[in-house]
Amino acid sequence: MTYFILSFLVSLVATFMVVRSSHRHAWLSADHDLSGPQKFHQVPVPRIGGLGLAVAVVAGVVLYQSFQADDTRATLWLWVLAALPAFGSGLAEDFTKRVSPRRRLFFTAISTLLGIWLLEATIKRTGIPGLDTLMAMAPISLLFTVFMVTGLTHAVNIIDGFNGLASMCVLLMLLALAYVAYQVGDRFVLHCALICGGAILGFFCWNFPAGLIFLGDGGAYFLGFTLAELSVLIIARNPDVSPFFPVLMCSYPLVETAFTMYRRRVLKGIKTSSPDGIHLHTLIHRRVVRWAQPGVKNLGKTTRNSMTAPYLWALCLFSVIPAAIWWNNTPMLMMWLVLFGVAYVILYWRIVRFRVPKWLISRC
Repeated sequence: MTYFILSFLVSLVATFMVVRSSHRHAWLSADHDLSGPQKFHQVPVPRIGGLGLAVAVVAGVVLYQSFQADDTRATLWLWVLAALPAFGSGLAEDFTKRVSPRRRLFFTAISTLLGIWLLEATIKRTGIPGLDTLMAMAPISLLFTVFMVTGLTHAVNIIDGFNGLASMCVLLMLLALAYVAYQVGDRFVLHCALICGGAILGFFCWNFPAGLIFLGDGGAYFLGFTLAELSVLIIARNPDVSPFFPVLMCSYPLVETAFTMYRRRVLKGIKTSSPDGIHLHTLIHRRVVRWAQPGVKNLGKTTRNSMTAPYLWALCLFSVIPAAIWWNNTPMLMMWLVLFGVAYVILYWRIVRFRVPKWLISRC
């Protein structure tokens, strides 16, 4: 818990410094595009929250290095090193606005390969008999690991649409990882999750509800990669943990991404990378929030923005809590995974067809 608190305090101060000095670097770091389909802020806002996260994580690793004498000390630096390509490509996009999603995915794949080399973060079991036979083949295992890690990293970036949405969802997932790591005695995953979780909370204080700073692609890719790597490591290092634990835990971003790809490519016939304004979180913002609060149209964009994320936090908990409870019970995890997928699709189609469930818009 010491490392969680320290990284929280460092992130809180570092992010404040970025916000406080924003008038000096806004021409380079702020999001000036206020008209896109996924833009819900009124004024240019710095989108380099990933810098505060990175500083806090390094501070947490340095503290651990200073007070602990176990093998985890060196491994923590290997985690930071592996994350650099993914984080750097996202941060470059935040500053230049010229790094394509394909290039960011390429550098995330480089980070994944570094994780495989430095941390032995490879998926070798899936809980599916036929697929597990293929996972015994090193090239198949490597390709599958790269696919899953880059996919989850990109998925976290996709859900980063409103104040506090991606950051709180990832924090909830990291806390679930920390809990399971504690149960199985995995000190590396435990301390990585706590250090990164504290950094997220420090950023969160400035991002929600005021929206003074955004994660940006650098922050989203760093969090997504860390979440994906720890998810791989928790099952690679601990045979008692079901492979379906991280799948269920990360269901919200994974299902959101898979459904978005299906919706764009199959239903609309457009590129899966094309931006649009009908993600689930966007629909909740435009329809559920507006209907639940009749006077919300008279509020500013920032206030309406911040009223959206809590709905998705609840959806995220619908998968995170069962995953943390039944982390070693594959049949139960599979059942909850199916329930989550069905619930997501039903909720999406009801909202998109203007049939929002009454319990979503009931007012206290």
